[in-house]
Amino acid sequence: MSIQERIVADIKEAMKAKDKDKLRVLRSLKAKLMEKEISERKEGEAKLSDEQSVEVLMKAAKQRKESIEQFEEGDREDLAENEKKELALIEEYLPEMMDEEEVRKVVREKIKALSASGPEHMGKVMGPLMGQLKGKADGSLVSKIVKEELGG
Repeated sequence: MSIQERIVADIKEAMKAKDKDKLRVLRSLKAKLMEKEISERKEGEAKLSDEQSVEVLMKAAKQRKESIEQFEEGDREDLAENEKKELALIEEYLPEMMDEEEVRKVVREKIKALSASGPEHMGKVMGPLMGQLKGKADGSLVSKIVKEELGG
């Protein structure tokens, strides 16, 4: 079952359970996926791959994380809690993310393979890494680790 199909099935379940909060988030995700699908259409119809769906969901998760940070800085725990619930729901549809140690290992291998030696090689390392780790690791974590490993 694709991510989109799971979301549609879960929308039906949330409707039956009268879970308004879950329903609102799932409908929002479905709308974002449909927008992406429409933007991908060349001639006729287009079906999003799970990889494209993960991109959309990662973007939605990132937006929630940024909102949580801003609400906590503004001392609005009530709003931050709501965003945390939405983030947890979105993360149910995302593949398991790599932890910091796994990312660090991949970063070290890539740095060695590219013979990168200093902060000036960050772009040289980040491009291929983000292609390799897309949907598997948070970009800000990858960037932080690359900086540390390159001595930046």
